[in-house]
This record gives sequence, structure tokens and C-alpha cells, in this order.
Amino acid sequence: MNRKNLILTALVGASVAAAGTLFAQDAAGTPAAAAAVVPAVSPVPAADSAQNFFVNNLWVLIGGMLVFMMHLGFAAVESGLSRAKNCTNILFKNTMVPPIGFLTYAAVGFALMYPGAGNWLLGHAFGFAGFGLTPPEGDPFAYNGAFTFWTDFFFQGMFAATSATIVSGAVAGRTKLNSFLLFTLVFVTLVYPIVGSWGWGGGWLADLNFHDFAGSTFVHAVGGWAALAGAILVGPRIGKFVNGVARPIMGHNMPLAVIGVFLLWFGWFGFNGGSVLNADPEKISFVLVTTMFGASAGIVGAALTSSIVLKKPDLSMTLNGCLAGLVSITAGADCVSWGASILIGLIGGVVVVLSVLLVDKIRIDDPVGAVSVHLVCGVWGTLAVGIFSTVPEYTFGVQLLGVLAGFVSFPCALVIFWAIKKTLGLRVEEETELRGLDLDEHGAEAYAGFQIFSNQ
Repeated sequence: MNRKNLILTALVGASVAAAGTLFAQDAAGTPAAAAAVVPAVSPVPAADSAQNFFVNNLWVLIGGMLVFMMHLGFAAVESGLSRAKNCTNILFKNTMVPPIGFLTYAAVGFALMYPGAGNWLLGHAFGFAGFGLTPPEGDPFAYNGAFTFWTDFFFQGMFAATSATIVSGAVAGRTKLNSFLLFTLVFVTLVYPIVGSWGWGGGWLADLNFHDFAGSTFVHAVGGWAALAGAILVGPRIGKFVNGVARPIMGHNMPLAVIGVFLLWFGWFGFNGGSVLNADPEKISFVLVTTMFGASAGIVGAALTSSIVLKKPDLSMTLNGCLAGLVSITAGADCVSWGASILIGLIGGVVVVLSVLLVDKIRIDDPVGAVSVHLVCGVWGTLAVGIFSTVPEYTFGVQLLGVLAGFVSFPCALVIFWAIKKTLGLRVEEETELRGLDLDEHGAEAYAGFQIFSNQ
């Protein structure tokens, strides 16, 4: 093992040692162990003053703003890891997805995802509160005592488009723009909110104590299943697989990809921290710490794994390791110990590298590793709650059931993509793909004047 690998091995060893120390303390029942465990989960307290109500609203709104900024991170990562000749196309898609998601969530999605106790139409599997937004009349405290109706909608609406953004990376470089946007419209309007209602909206998974704190399943795995369906139906890029062997198609701008990952990492503090849904400083601070540990350990795990498997540390794998750690800790950021958050992120970083290589081996073309990051690590993070949670009610069996329930997104996405393929068509013409989607789909390049991008 060379010096670089020794350094990375030392980092992993330190991470595992820290987690092992915590578990040893837990077993001994020492005060240090008790301090390391997340505070007991309790319902959001009703605001007892205008000041508390103001601070709760402000924090959740800031969390929603940070989630919104994550779309810039997705755009930067996807464009940086793809070819220059498709950059404008990717940026256009990532610009369109948030407004499509937010508008459709207002029209239908919010009422599907949070139907309310009296609006379930099919047991606790399907409910609908009606079209549009209907805020309660009178005192804003009356909505739920912690924040207003509009705060709730704003925060939840920012999540809605994220699942479709995940899909964008998996089908990049060969998919018709209008076809992708139509898929986004249908998927975000119907599939995401219905599946999400089963847990977050008080549906049948919530009845079983299934726990997905901020969306390892309801956002990431749901989007990951759709990404897998899209990648399968649209097929690989020209030149990706030659004589059965996967060939790397390098991204054109790694600095942009790094910027995108750090934007996503920063935005994740709102993604997870805002999901506390109140301004309790103890809960928020703990969630932010476990989130940071998950990302950090994911980077170390991916860097070491790529160094061993690929013989040199790979930057794109390491970047995906950060996202893998974040996705992995998202389900249990509020209910696992800080030591467990390190192990969860570390395992996520290892798994994402192996998964990317496996996806290539089975000849599925995923240009940015979306399936590995969001689906595989989303599943792992959800199951990790059943393994590491400090809350006895969150069991492995129910977490596994929730993972299986999320799988319904895959056949739904397949049907949507298949219907589009049979009508509008999914894939651009071969000539368009070779010249680049920027010229044929948009009539413009991202880097005007550099004609080489028209030819490669």
C-alpha cells in the first residue's frame, strides 16, 4: 500500500475508532455515552409565545431557502460531470425543474401528500384534500401552533422538485428536453406526493412507526428508483459500452462539480436541520452535527475505497462519497448517536464506489452516479435507522418494509417513461447526440466561440 493509501487508511481508522469508543461507552452505560445519544424524540411543542412562533417560522423558512439553493448544486454537479456540448441543456433542465415542482405541488401535490385526517379515500394509502391551497382562516397560530400554513407549504414545496432533479443526472446527454420535462411534471405531481403521504402525511407507514427523518426514502430513494427506470429505458450514451466493456466518458469541468457538491453539502444543513420543524436549539444542533459527520465519513470512505479498487484516489468518486454520506444519514440524523452517524456515512462512502462500478458492469449508463448515490445509499440510510436508532420503536423490519414500499416508484416511473417513449420519444437522434444537445435542442453553446465542443 502506497503512502496515499496509508494516509487514507489512517483517516478511516480514526473514524472507526471514534465510533467504537462511543459504542463501548454505550455498553458500559457511562455518562459520556448518555451525552452522546440524541435527545428523546418528542412532538413539536405548541408555541407559547409570539417570540417562539416567530423563531420557529424563521428557522423553517431559512431551511427551505437552503433546500432551494441545493438546485444550484445539482445543476453544477451534473453539468460538471457531463460533456461540455450538453452543458446548456443540463443547466436548462435544472432551471425548469424547481418551478415545475413548486407549481404542481401547489396545485395538487401538497393536498396529496398531506390530505389531513378526514380526507383519506382509500384507508391510509391514498388521500386528497382538494385542488389548490386553502390556508385556514383566522389566527395563524391555529394551523399547528408552531408555524404558519405558508411556512409549511414553502418548506415542503422545496423538497418536491428534488426527486425529479435526481433523475436528470441519470439520463443526461441523450434525452429529449420536452420528454424529460413532461416526465418531471407527471412524476412530481403524482408519484412523489402519494408515496410521501404514506409516511410524512400520516399514512400507513406512519401508523407502523416507519421513520424517515428528512427523506432517505421519500426523496432520495424515490428519485433514485425513477433515475434507474429512466437510465434503463433511454439506454446508454454512444460510446459508453464498447464490446461489452464500460468506457469512461469524462466530465468537462471538475471545479464546477466540486463547487456543486459543496453547495449541496451546505444546503443539506437546511434539508436536515429544517426538518426538525421547530427552532429547538438542542435538536437542530444535534442534527447538524450528525449531518456533518455523515458527509465527512462518506468522503473518507469513498476516497479510501477508490484508492484501493482503482489504484488511485478518484475525485468524482470522492465527491459522490460526500453525497452518499449525506443521503445515508438523512433518514436517521435525529435518532442515531454521533458515533453511529460516522459509521453510517463511512459505509455509504464505501458502498457508493462499489455501486457505481456495479452499475457500469451491468451496462446501465448513469453519467453522474445518481442511482448509486440516491437509490442505493437512500436504501442503506433507511435500513440504518433500524440498526442504529436510539429509539426502540424504530425497528429494522418496519424500515425494510418502508424500503420495499418505496420501490413502487420504479414501476410508476417505468410506465411514465414508456408512455413518453411511445408517443414523443425519449432519445434524441444519433446526430444530435454526437453534436451535442446544446446546439440542436437550444441553438446555443454554454461556451460560445469554442467550436471544439460542437465536434466532440
